[in-house]
Amino acid sequence: DIKMPDISGIDFLKSLSNPPMVVFTTAYTEHAVQSFELDAVDYLLKPFSLSRFLKACNKAHELYNLRNQKQEAKNDFIFVKDGYEQIKVELSEIMYVEASGNYTQIQLGNKLVSSRITINDLAELLPKSDFIRCHRAFIVPKNKISKFDRNQIWIGEKIIPIGATYTGIQLT
Repeated sequence: DIKMPDISGIDFLKSLSNPPMVVFTTAYTEHAVQSFELDAVDYLLKPFSLSRFLKACNKAHELYNLRNQKQEAKNDFIFVKDGYEQIKVELSEIMYVEASGNYTQIQLGNKLVSSRITINDLAELLPKSDFIRCHRAFIVPKNKISKFDRNQIWIGEKIIPIGATYTGIQLT
């Protein structure tokens, strides 16, 4: 819950060094953006229906499975859903990842893969040692960075912005 007697749910989540998957339940809409910035799985407005609650539970279950897939993977490829198919994506071929509306687009050299996976969920699948989140809408592979400054990263000729909340990231 967001509003609790001694500490807010947001502050409690921020205090955890290794936070679990969280679904916020609250009567207040004003904390939704902040909760998703903290990687909350979902945000339920009270009163909510059983079907809405089950949707949040299913989302958490899918994320749990994705995280387990990452731990079991050899970290050289992942599968992402594209329509009704699972597409194999070689990590070495990823040029950059971009969130675009309800889709996440994975640029692979001259091929583009679009998936309904969220950029947060995809970030969980990618090895943090090789990929970096530089903006709320972008993830880049460290080995494809040709140059960078305080505000942007170059992947060849493609310029990727560095978001204000990501200015302190370590690119090396």
